[in-house]
Amino acid sequence: MSWIFAAVALAFTGVVVLGFLGVRVLLAIRELGREVDRTRERLEPAQLLLIEKVRTIRVPKG
Repeated sequence: MSWIFAAVALAFTGVVVLGFLGVRVLLAIRELGREVDRTRERLEPAQLLLIEKVRTIRVPKG
């Protein structure tokens, strides 16, 4: 009978560990999303400049 209690305790501990790691993953995903947004905001002016330069190169002369 005591092995049943041990198995239940191990299962519960495993679920707690998985829950803790799941929360850490969700927090890391949130931080990654913020970092991607910051990077996009930093690169947007350079992207617009590059697009404008490409358009001026593609304009046919004459």
